[in-house]
Amino acid sequence: MINYSPVYRYISLNLWGNLPSQLQRSISRIYSNLYNKSFSKYIIKPYCRLNYSDPSYLDQFRSASGSDHYSSFQDFFTRVYKELPDFQSEYIWPCEGLICDYGEINRLSAINVKGDIRTVRTIFGKMGSEIPADYFFSNVFLHNNNYHRIHSPVEAEVIETETIKGDLVLLRPWVYKNDPSLPALRNERINIKLRDTYDRYWYLSIVGGPAVGSIVLEESTRPGSRLFLGQEIGKFLLGSTCCLVSPIPSGNQMGDAVFMGDNY
Repeated sequence: MINYSPVYRYISLNLWGNLPSQLQRSISRIYSNLYNKSFSKYIIKPYCRLNYSDPSYLDQFRSASGSDHYSSFQDFFTRVYKELPDFQSEYIWPCEGLICDYGEINRLSAINVKGDIRTVRTIFGKMGSEIPADYFFSNVFLHNNNYHRIHSPVEAEVIETETIKGDLVLLRPWVYKNDPSLPALRNERINIKLRDTYDRYWYLSIVGGPAVGSIVLEESTRPGSRLFLGQEIGKFLLGSTCCLVSPIPSGNQMGDAVFMGDNY
């Protein structure tokens, strides 16, 4: 089998990645706007046939617009749960996707970003320096066929949020085999700091990529607000990665597929 990763990596980092960030966003906005058009609803059925082997998976969701049918591909992409899952733990995965990076903060390798050596703490901006070395980092890649809303992994208070402008390079982890968190270090993202009921801090980074129209936070995701377990934090308009730093280890490992509400 031909390994296409070096080609995609070159295109993402050396060609697309060297475009001015504003131009990346402009092109991405044009691309994502097509999925808001009503004609895009006609790709939903063939898309589902290709991507969902279990048709009942989609039965748990409804249209984001509230209509009886999906009005566009974006409406389908941002679908919502009819009812939240029945959580079996006080700590849950905040999103659905593939764990492409995991480990204790002080044991994760540094990454070369445009000639600058950075650690995963860099992802979390000004919050990064305060993260204890024995906390645990996870990077969850949300493929296009995943559910694209982010929920609170724990009952908590929102302490701080930070928006970091950046690039929109390709997110797919198999393109960056040795450094799967590289896009999160340089891409546009929104960071959120939470304090749980045990006075421990949790950190989320919602990371955008190419064709992401925007990252939209819920009105309730603001400093001083309290979030119940599984409460929606925000959503992606196409493409995404979510990074999580927690004070406790997960029962999962790199390479596992997780669903929102699974036991952390």
